[in-house]
Amino acid sequence: MESIREIYKIGYGPSSSHTMGPRRAAEKFLSDYSNASRFEVSLFGSLAATGTGHLTDWAIYDVLGEERTEIIWQPEVFLSRHPNALTLIAYDANDKVLGERTVYSVGGGRIVEDGEHITPSESIYPLSTMLEVLEWCEANGKAIWEYVEEYEGEVIWTYLEEVWTVMKDAIEKGIDAEGCLPGGLNLARKAASYHIKASTYKKSLRSRALVFAYALAVSEENAGGGKVVTAPTCGSCGVLPAVLYLAQNNHDFSDQKILKAIATAGLVGNIVKENASISGAEVGCQGEVGTACAMASAAVLQLFGGSPSQIEYAAEMGLEHHLGLTCDPVCGLVQIPCIERNAMAAARALDSNMYAVLSDGQHRVSFDKVVTTMKETGKDLPSLYKETSTGGLAINVKREASKYDLKK
Repeated sequence: MESIREIYKIGYGPSSSHTMGPRRAAEKFLSDYSNASRFEVSLFGSLAATGTGHLTDWAIYDVLGEERTEIIWQPEVFLSRHPNALTLIAYDANDKVLGERTVYSVGGGRIVEDGEHITPSESIYPLSTMLEVLEWCEANGKAIWEYVEEYEGEVIWTYLEEVWTVMKDAIEKGIDAEGCLPGGLNLARKAASYHIKASTYKKSLRSRALVFAYALAVSEENAGGGKVVTAPTCGSCGVLPAVLYLAQNNHDFSDQKILKAIATAGLVGNIVKENASISGAEVGCQGEVGTACAMASAAVLQLFGGSPSQIEYAAEMGLEHHLGLTCDPVCGLVQIPCIERNAMAAARALDSNMYAVLSDGQHRVSFDKVVTTMKETGKDLPSLYKETSTGGLAINVKREASKYDLKK
């Protein structure tokens, strides 16, 4: 498995696969063909189907220049390697092709070029399943975060400090922001009002209201194109920060303990990415919000002193109870149902923590089995439920999508 840095990418929303990935592809292409007179970019499959709502075109224009870039939308064409694909072509002043490249945005902001393979040198973890990690922890008397440190080195803590800072900033900006989100749905931000209302509740209800507010804050920042951390994607970036911010504020956990929890969560996300997928275009929202819930469930149990087996149980529940969750964004925007799902998944992570901490960690369904099941379920889902906005809520909202004015 690769470094957990690949799970936690810092960048601007609203989508790691539709915004961050294409932007990185365009930046890399531009660096190779900076002398080009014009560019042609073809978007395929899911990348084309919801690209406008995810600001894919805006991200590409921002790098290559709108005045010299033509974007061709091909939502009906799916390349065999991955549903999020784009082909970039550079031309000189005489319209001669200088270079051509096909790139796949495979989730979490990562891009892979056609013909490119992951070499063994890019893998830093010798173990790739949760069972193997638990056995390592048992044999060495160490925690899951210590397994991360063992193979990432102490330098990982510096990176995770930056991750935590961006996460907190997104919450604090989000709970202050008001007004409608861009895109044409005229969806009002809710984090600020939820945060204010939370203060009026008794302590027993206040925590739940606050975790909603924090998750909404990050997700709304993402939907507005703000700076966030993929955890493991932009569309699911509000879950983990919400539970960690709540835990730190309510229980005075040190930043050092928070970073250990983030490391634990990162490994959980890494295992899902290695053995299944975190891409909504591949497996639906179960791979995004489901994985985020599993990560947050593991992180909060790490904070409250759970054993490795209890942490695995919490992560298992976080993912299992999102199995089959479709990705059906209305108008292709990372707003409905994405934002609300982040809030509900954050609450579910807290529930998974409580359920697992009451147990002895023993259970029938392992995390690894759920990951395998999620992968198989994702393959069985029709493409209309995998980030194409051609099924589910995307076509069954009260107002037809055609009535929305999708302005950036």
